[in-house]
Amino acid sequence: MFKGDLRKYNYWMKIIINGIEKNYTSSFTLETLLIELGYANKKVAVEVNKEVIPRFELRNKLVVEGDKIEIINAIGGG
Repeated sequence: MFKGDLRKYNYWMKIIINGIEKNYTSSFTLETLLIELGYANKKVAVEVNKEVIPRFELRNKLVVEGDKIEIINAIGGG
């Protein structure tokens, strides 16, 4: 969806997801990113540039060049 042959684009952005640099060709929302990465129906916490993003804001929060994103899985236990 976002990845591909980046050489044919004039612009692409770098972001860091869980410590790994990734390149994307367009801007998108955190919700779209979570879907793309397989977290669509999972309980996760998302932090962007050291700020926790409430779940209700994921749909509207755009990912931009240079963002550092941490996605943390919620694990139940007892």
